[in-house]
Amino acid sequence: MQISMTVNGNEVTSEIEPRVLLVHYIREVLGLTGTHWGCDTSNCGTCVVLMDGQPVKSCTVLAAMASGHDIRTVEGLATGGTLDPVQQGFMEEHGLQCGFCTPGMMLTARALLDKNPHPDDTEIRQAISGQICRCTGYATIVRSVQWAAAHPAGTETAETAETEVKA
Repeated sequence: MQISMTVNGNEVTSEIEPRVLLVHYIREVLGLTGTHWGCDTSNCGTCVVLMDGQPVKSCTVLAAMASGHDIRTVEGLATGGTLDPVQQGFMEEHGLQCGFCTPGMMLTARALLDKNPHPDDTEIRQAISGQICRCTGYATIVRSVQWAAAHPAGTETAETAETEVKA
């Protein structure tokens, strides 16, 4: 079957088998390997992407179900060579260790901040509650999201002005 969707601002059309999961489509067909695939049970949340701005576990969505929708992966967070404040926050506050859960955590944080630019600790923890991190204990992740909330896009500091995405 043929599907079309927008991924990170680019229209993509592909011929796929109807049973292909969105996580596999993103990784194997589109080559965007920032979206991780972890538990096979939709419990870990490493596969989170944004579909029409909402976090979804891409291991529970068929690629065909995403046809016609706007999909954003971790590769689509940075714009114009500048890190998204969420990415910068994870760097500034050491919100990652092994990095396996990080792409999904960042996308969930981006969706939260788009909906609520000033979440409190409880709201941040609730937003990321569907994702498992086995390394950080979550405190640094919460601080990373708080940092991003305090430094929204367009309010560059000296540090963020110097941080550019390396090609």
